Amino acid sequence: MNDLLRRALEDAQITEEALAQRLGVDPKTVSRWLSGRTPYPRHRRKVATLLNLPEADLWPHLTATRPLPEPPRAQVLATYPHRWAVPRGAWLHLFDRARREIGILAYAGLFLAEDTGILTTLATRANAGVNVRILLGDPNGSHITERGKDEGVGDSLAAKIRNALVLCQPLRQVEGVEIRLHNTVLYNSIYRADDDLLINPHAYGVPASHAPVLHLRLVADDDMASTYLASFDHVWSSAAAIK
Repeated sequence: MNDLLRRALEDAQITEEALAQRLGVDPKTVSRWLSGRTPYPRHRRKVATLLNLPEADLWPHLTATRPLPEPPRAQVLATYPHRWAVPRGAWLHLFDRARREIGILAYAGLFLAEDTGILTTLATRANAGVNVRILLGDPNGSHITERGKDEGVGDSLAAKIRNALVLCQPLRQVEGVEIRLHNTVLYNSIYRADDDLLINPHAYGVPASHAPVLHLRLVADDDMASTYLASFDHVWSSAAAIK
């Protein structure tokens, strides 16, 4: 079964019949893809383009058997015009494939905290030995107040953080998960799973959900992704553990 493809279609609200029609193939062909058969390369490219996902997110076994001999020094795997345009399946796949480290740096991250499936995935990976570090904004911090004014939402940002903290309460009971509060000017939200990162740059006056997202992969100590990892660690070192 190809659950990754199935979830991506569900997130995009595209039925098997609609996908078959768009690609000009028999609906039974799409059904066989969902059952686990690998499409021809031309069909994989079209499906990935339609779903706005890298092929590797839909058929990871193909890239696993054919690794790049010399990856580029700064690898951008995908771009999304807005954070809300990132399919739910991409978030699940990002965190589910982590084997060493998961890191989340945001102000509220409420869209993740409200997703029971993602919280379950974070707990599952932590129980498997993955180090899970979550950084949320201090709802009483000065930068949260300023950010709320900049976005024209007032105190609602602080309220979102408090809501996220309540929803994340079960994670605090899981060994391997640590949540800290930061009071920094957040230029980017960072979502990390090992060497893969989804970066959500912030733009003045624009909610994070409407700002773009870059999918980066760490391939060298001085590449683009390493800059964001260093920023994450810097915020983590100055953040306060929840009492």
